[in-house]
Amino acid sequence: MSRIVLMGPHGHGHITPMLGLAGELVTRGHDVVFAAPGEYAEGVAASGAEFHRVRSTWDSLGSDAIPQMHGREMVRAMGLLLDETKAMVEQLADLPRPDLVVHDGTLGWWGRILAHRWAVPSVETWPNFVGNKHWNMSRYVRINPLDPRFLLTMLRIGRYVRSEGISDVGAFMQGRLASARIVTLPRSFQPRGETFADHDFVGPIIADRSFQGKWNAPAQELPVVLVSLGTAYNNRPEFFQMVAESARERPWHVVMAVGEQVAVDDLGELPRNVEAYPHVPQLAVLERATAFVTHAGMGSTLESLALEVPMIAIPQMAEQRANADRIRDLGLGETLDPQAITPEALWGAVDRVAHDSQIARRLTDMSDEIKASRGAKAGADIVERITGAASEEN
Repeated sequence: MSRIVLMGPHGHGHITPMLGLAGELVTRGHDVVFAAPGEYAEGVAASGAEFHRVRSTWDSLGSDAIPQMHGREMVRAMGLLLDETKAMVEQLADLPRPDLVVHDGTLGWWGRILAHRWAVPSVETWPNFVGNKHWNMSRYVRINPLDPRFLLTMLRIGRYVRSEGISDVGAFMQGRLASARIVTLPRSFQPRGETFADHDFVGPIIADRSFQGKWNAPAQELPVVLVSLGTAYNNRPEFFQMVAESARERPWHVVMAVGEQVAVDDLGELPRNVEAYPHVPQLAVLERATAFVTHAGMGSTLESLALEVPMIAIPQMAEQRANADRIRDLGLGETLDPQAITPEALWGAVDRVAHDSQIARRLTDMSDEIKASRGAKAGADIVERITGAASEEN
């Protein structure tokens, strides 16, 4: 049995795959501690891991100020992430030394620092597209390398990383110091996936989320369409009002997850075939859904692929645009311009993806690949391989 510490950042899309991995490691008898902000306590408890609460510096930020690693926000986000890393290191440094650290690769920089301090191997989880010389997010995220703000931020990061005894700042930033990088995507969904020989693609790790409650399916035999813009960029009451009103008398049952920034009562009287909530147990709804109108966040995208639900992608930010382009390019659904959505365009897309046999075939192929990738079981195999190697060396 190994003592394994998982470290997760703010962000359901980053935490959720780690919960599934934690649950599998607990099932295999390992001593698992999961350090994360308080809002994830229920999910950690459901995994069986021991929860270690941390205080995030982002808790004091408004929902519109949470850093996003893309576009114009990138430089600011990197500075905030450095501050978050320092705060997390301070809170977690006194934990008993584990045999291995598992942490989010995109945002969880403190896992890299603490693994180095403790002189233990680390495994990174990447719940989004990864990059190399053959493909990266530069098409969607543009940074001027001569921007004084960028140069100053990189100077701050480099100074801190070196103060922790890590001389190769480039390797630190890219996650190349880890013993393994687990990518929770099917390899074929990753652009140029065949070129990523130094990454392990285990497919989606979908944790049990029964703790989120149940969804009572409608009694009438209408096909279900789920509508959600995710948990961050969802303050669009006019969009949800348009969806609800245009669904009236259409042969669909609509389930809308509108988030915390839109009050359901402000949507007015909903048609009989429309229900709206701040949140829904997404997996439970997707199991019954015929189509998914989605922001194309990677977590939602992968759940839709696993359950073979065709998507209408309405991306709200850079990473989601990359996901939406991949959905379109692989023929797994359609993409709509979020700034130019009309009822006709929306429902036309819903009807097309729901009845397209080619999309259905491609979704079946993707779902088969996901099953073969083995998700949490494959991830746990990698962790055990590394802890076994580490114990032999010690």
